[in-house]
This record gives sequence, structure tokens and C-alpha cells, in this order.
Amino acid sequence: MPSSHGRAQIVTEPRIANLKLLTYTCAPFLLYLSMSFLTKFFRPFTTSMSSAPAQPMNVPEGAKAATVAAGCFWGVEHMYRREFGKKGLYDARVGYIGGDTQNPGYRAVCSGRTGHAEALQVVYDPAKIEYSSLLEFFYKMHDPTTENRQGPDVGTQYRSAIFYHDAEQEKVAKEITKKVNEQWWKGAVSTEVLPAGEWWDAEAYHQKYLDVNPGGYECPSHFLRSFPPLS
Repeated sequence: MPSSHGRAQIVTEPRIANLKLLTYTCAPFLLYLSMSFLTKFFRPFTTSMSSAPAQPMNVPEGAKAATVAAGCFWGVEHMYRREFGKKGLYDARVGYIGGDTQNPGYRAVCSGRTGHAEALQVVYDPAKIEYSSLLEFFYKMHDPTTENRQGPDVGTQYRSAIFYHDAEQEKVAKEITKKVNEQWWKGAVSTEVLPAGEWWDAEAYHQKYLDVNPGGYECPSHFLRSFPPLS
């Protein structure tokens, strides 16, 4: 008569086999679900080496440029296009600025060694959009108090900065920054206000990233805050 130990072996071995089969069959699916969940909260590192140039920006006569850095440029571009796309925004482009390396690529910028910030450059109609409106929106849509960081994205490439293109923009940028620091962010603003140096377009796959990849990664600190009007 078989021992109870023998019977246990006869009963449990098929279960183990079934468990192994379940593990092998479901593991890829579970991995997919995990990655899908995590990419909602953590920015994936793009491994594509594409260096296809972006198309030239649409710059009509009389248009002006504005350049800001507020963390991961995918969400920054998406929010500006959504807010100003039908209000006088001609074009927008993500890229790299503020560094000391020629023709930087995404991987190099992500390493932090080039000194560049991920940034957004917009071309707008100054008769329809005031520069101050672009900057007030800037200070509402990200957290300017976390130095070299936005949400889970950490590094100097994610710093908060305004890059002005002329003396008037410098004046407005410093005035707005002073006001929001006092009235909205209670003295904690770490945003840099600097002259716009050499600009480098990011690789083509970064342009309009969230339009091309709906549901892709968006930095959790990118949302519109409700603040009272500046006085």
C-alpha cells in the first residue's frame, strides 16, 4: 500500500507542473502589465538612437520666441500646446539649452554631463499672447521649488529655468518670478532666469511626443495649479 508520502507526491506533482505552466505562460503578460503601470509614473529611458532632424519651426513675421525649462519636456510641450494652441501659438519645439556641448543628444543630456536642460521653445503672436501670460502659466504648471527635480525625474537636465531672448523679456521674467515667489510659492522658487544661449532641437521622436504616444509618461508634477491673480 503506498505511503501517505507517496500519495502526496502523486497529488502535488501535477499541481507543481500546472503552476510551472501558469508561470511560464503568464510571466510575459504580468511583465507587460507591470511596465504599463510603471510608465505612468516613471519616465522610461528612450533607447532609440534616431537623430532625424525636426522640421524647421513656423516663424511668421512679427512673431516672438519664448524658452522655458520645467522638467521632462514631453509634458511641458503638451500642456503649452493645449493651453495656447488656438490663442496665438504658432509653433512649439522641445530641445536642449543652457549647456556647453555642441550638438548634444538625448542620452548625453540625460547623463547630466553636458549641462543642458530639457526645454520648450515656443513661437507666438505677441498681439494675442503676452509674454507674462506664458510665464504665469509656466509657474502654475510645474513645481519651481524642487531644485534639479520634477516629480521622480532627478538631475540638472530637469531644472526650472526661464531663458530670455531680449532685455524686455529679462525684465518681465524677473518681475514675474519675484511676484510668484512672494505670492504663490512663499519664497521657495529655485527657477533660474538666464539669457537664451545656443538652442539644439531634440530628436524628432521627442517632438509632440504625447500626441504621437497618447497615454505615455507624464511627469506627475505637471498639472495646472489654482492660484489667485498676481497683484
